[in-house]
Amino acid sequence: MDPLHWLRQGDAVTQASALLLLAMSVASWVVILWKVRVMHRAGADVPRCTAAFWQAPSLSAAASQIEAFDREALVLPLVGAANSVAKSERAETLAARGSAEQQLTRVLRDALHGVLGRLQFGQVLLATVGSTAPFVGLLGTVWGIYHALTTIAGAGQITIDRVAGPVGEALVMTAAGLAVAIPAVLAYNVFGRLIGRIEADLEGFARDLRELLLDAPAAD
Repeated sequence: MDPLHWLRQGDAVTQASALLLLAMSVASWVVILWKVRVMHRAGADVPRCTAAFWQAPSLSAAASQIEAFDREALVLPLVGAANSVAKSERAETLAARGSAEQQLTRVLRDALHGVLGRLQFGQVLLATVGSTAPFVGLLGTVWGIYHALTTIAGAGQITIDRVAGPVGEALVMTAAGLAVAIPAVLAYNVFGRLIGRIEADLEGFARDLRELLLDAPAAD
């Protein structure tokens, strides 16, 4: 049984299914390897940055101290947003007309959404690959079996030996679909759990930062 021979002999649907699975596999593994690096750095950076922040004498000093630790820029945007509110002057804009509490809530929320958006990047692709790759493989298998049986039937006599080879080769597409989907699903679940932990830490830090500035507006 030679799957490559069957693929070369296949029609446009079979070859397109195989190429789509290959593209899905390459894309998901690129995202997986990139997110492994990001999650490893983020898991170490967030605790170090928050610890350095609480030991700093002011917001400006804290931003300078955590800049070297925050390689993925997860904590620094929150501190920068809070610092911008602490140093801002009253202006004739709708944003500046709100109370300090409203301004802090808004800028910290926006900064937090931006940070979480970077952490979530690639999750949609992994979920899409994990949910669709088996069906793409199944499509290739069904179409390959149909194509093989049609060819055999047109050749005349049908025997088990003549059917088993092409059908077995077509079933490789189902296995390929599962081989593409399983790593994507596992990575999605693992990264989702890690992102949830980091998100909880960042939300807690943003809440503490907001309370700090509201209780001590002249902290910087």
